[in-house]
Amino acid sequence: MYENDLLLERDAARDLPETNFLDDFLLDCQVRNFSPRTVQSYKSNLKYFLSRHPVRISPEDLKIFLVHIRDEKGYAPSTVENYFAALSSFNDFLEWEGVIERNVVPQFRKRYLRQYKDQRNEERQLISLEQMRDLIDSAEWICHKAMFVFFAKTGVRRQELIDLDVQDLHVLKRYAVLKPHAKRSNRIVFFDDECAQVLETWLKWRYNRKIRISALFIGVQGSRISRDAVYEAATEHALQLGFHNPEGLLNEKFTPHCFRHWFTTWMRRAGCPRAIIQELRGDTRKEAIDIYDHITQDELKEDYLKYIPKLGIKL
Repeated sequence: MYENDLLLERDAARDLPETNFLDDFLLDCQVRNFSPRTVQSYKSNLKYFLSRHPVRISPEDLKIFLVHIRDEKGYAPSTVENYFAALSSFNDFLEWEGVIERNVVPQFRKRYLRQYKDQRNEERQLISLEQMRDLIDSAEWICHKAMFVFFAKTGVRRQELIDLDVQDLHVLKRYAVLKPHAKRSNRIVFFDDECAQVLETWLKWRYNRKIRISALFIGVQGSRISRDAVYEAATEHALQLGFHNPEGLLNEKFTPHCFRHWFTTWMRRAGCPRAIIQELRGDTRKEAIDIYDHITQDELKEDYLKYIPKLGIKL
């Protein structure tokens, strides 16, 4: 299915030379057995870059783009690196195909992105329980409110939330099944009555407006919500409340990943065992002995429901 969609897109754009390079590159990624998520990420990042710059780029183009996404858009260092990783892979393909003489992106990254390795060690912002409640209350659109509550109550990653479909949600049984993800070992996430109530309100809103798209969370245009839209929703609401500084350090910004940081930290402070938190987060088991530390889903749900009320959002 994914391959057919990609080939159809490629045929539809065959008359556009600039687009052909991107389509050929995406097909090359598929042949090289890149994951669908990686291909989709490359596609999104490169389409945005190519909407502003030509295929045959210069170091000056890269400087302008770096300033744009880092300073004007305020993207996190990891997001900036993702953009330039996509650009590097794309230009490596163009060099292989003989379209360009040399891929200049690796040298550019070495010179201008080295500083981000140090920034990664900065501590992320941890907002209080009261601030999380204020953030959720500030969301006027029920989609954003449901998204914020689900983030806070489950600690899922941004892409995991984006990939959720309505059929993945089991509201009556208080759990959701995430799509397969390279970084996740446990795909089942639980939520409490409070989260279920907000999700039910969101589903009712969708039903009343005859929204039939499979995606659970949607953007303002009615399609599956994008990574940028999730980022903007979180940062714009946090900015209004005074705990997101687009120009500040990492611990002065509130990004979608801060929900995961918040969930992890406050569950730990509530007394939830470390092993349970790791399982709830779906962290990949790094040691061989970890596979023997088996926790059943019933045990996991029991511990989750024991500690989650102590987070005290109380909407």
